Amino acid sequence: ISIGSFAFYNCTGLISIVIPDSVTSIGGSAFYNCTGLTSVVIPDGVTSIGAGAFRGCSGLTLITIPDGVTRINNGVFAGCTGLTSITIPDSVTIIVESAFSNCTGLTSIVIPDSVTSIHDKAFSNCNNLTSIIIPASVTSIGHQVFSGWTSTQTIYFKSNSKPSNLAWDWDTNCSAKVVWGYQG
Repeated sequence: ISIGSFAFYNCTGLISIVIPDSVTSIGGSAFYNCTGLTSVVIPDGVTSIGAGAFRGCSGLTLITIPDGVTRINNGVFAGCTGLTSITIPDSVTIIVESAFSNCTGLTSIVIPDSVTSIHDKAFSNCNNLTSIIIPASVTSIGHQVFSGWTSTQTIYFKSNSKPSNLAWDWDTNCSAKVVWGYQG
């Protein structure tokens, strides 16, 4: 069973939702622009969350991504300005384009060692993140992933060298400090 694409699109009066255990996928833009949504409980059986599913949910303050999800799709949490922290489960291998872009309230994010690829603008304009740790498992980083980051922010790479598939402009419009070979 899935929640269809655009199912609750622009339902600004929706405040909270508990998704039933029988649901295995959430369609693209399912909760797009539900600005009043503050709480979502996603069951462990959900393995797929479509592109832009929670885009623009500016009131969302907490969300738990289930362990069965293997990719954070395009713009899933883009513009979720109320999110302050998020933990990506060990099942995720890919963070797709603009997944967390413009999450200006985000102060903490944990990226697991299972992630191998981070796509274009995934963390662009996440101005309140003081730092981010990129695991050594990440071998591919797209274009402008950290666009809009400032000199008060730090990007820690656990690898001693740049990933083999590092986009030439991965740091465009980014003045963050970069540390290679981070051991913390």
